[in-house]
Amino acid sequence: MTAWLRHHRRAFAAALGKLSAQKSAALLNSLVIGIALALPAGGYALLSDLRALVGGPSAGAPLEPSLTVFLRTEAKRPDIDALAQHLKLDARVRDSIFVPREQALKELQATEGLGEVVAALNRNPLPDAYVVRPRSREPAGIEALASDLRGLPAVAHVQADAAWARRLAALAGTARLAIGLLALILAFGLVAITFNTIRLQIVTQRDEIEISKLVGATDAFIRRPFYYLGALQGFAGGALALGLLWAGLAALNTGVGELAASYGSSFRLRFLGPADALAVLAFASGLGWFGAWLSVSKYLLEIEPR
Repeated sequence: MTAWLRHHRRAFAAALGKLSAQKSAALLNSLVIGIALALPAGGYALLSDLRALVGGPSAGAPLEPSLTVFLRTEAKRPDIDALAQHLKLDARVRDSIFVPREQALKELQATEGLGEVVAALNRNPLPDAYVVRPRSREPAGIEALASDLRGLPAVAHVQADAAWARRLAALAGTARLAIGLLALILAFGLVAITFNTIRLQIVTQRDEIEISKLVGATDAFIRRPFYYLGALQGFAGGALALGLLWAGLAALNTGVGELAASYGSSFRLRFLGPADALAVLAFASGLGWFGAWLSVSKYLLEIEPR
């Protein structure tokens, strides 16, 4: 076990030495990998922020789907209290707000262009209502809750935002698919970059590899430094991708903060969490290792002692 660890430590040190000896080429390769990885990582971060804006408490003004439950005009106070109790006990309801008809009329009067129309009315045509926020954001769950509420005796009509929720879910699903496809395409590019880098290293060290085989070096011993070189190249690219993403979000937050403040919100674009950042580094390192494995498997077999 000690010998195995010593061999890996030496292979790792050899890979670091090769990167240090070719700083310019290594930096350019890492920059290309970083830019490629920053695109899907940025898309994932923006999608996460969109989900937070839609339903997260940190957004300041979450845009959650809701139900508006209009009561019958002949509903009495006991009917209203009974409905309030029903909403309180329903596990599918996050919370509800009672909007009396007088308040609804005042809000309608405050709407630009409708003040004179409302003033011309002889009576208040608006019913009492409850604004209900469901726990589920799934369209099916919202529709099921709306259907049950419509069956209550004090309820005249339920206006559901399920269509809005369905569109939002479809948009988020499409965005996730697009980000996944982009990540897959760019992953092939990362593997190709690493493949070519390791191929050039193998060609450069051909004589050294032949001598190592002559003196009895195993294939695993020869392969190991190239694997670490590919993994380190990918790791460096992943680190640069995170740096580019952080800088990009910081620049965007200058304008986003001003826009959010105009709506009374503290919303900001957030950087990836620790787990997601580590996942980016692991993904980049894994792809680098894979590209090195492909290159070594193809070209190292072609080198035999003469």
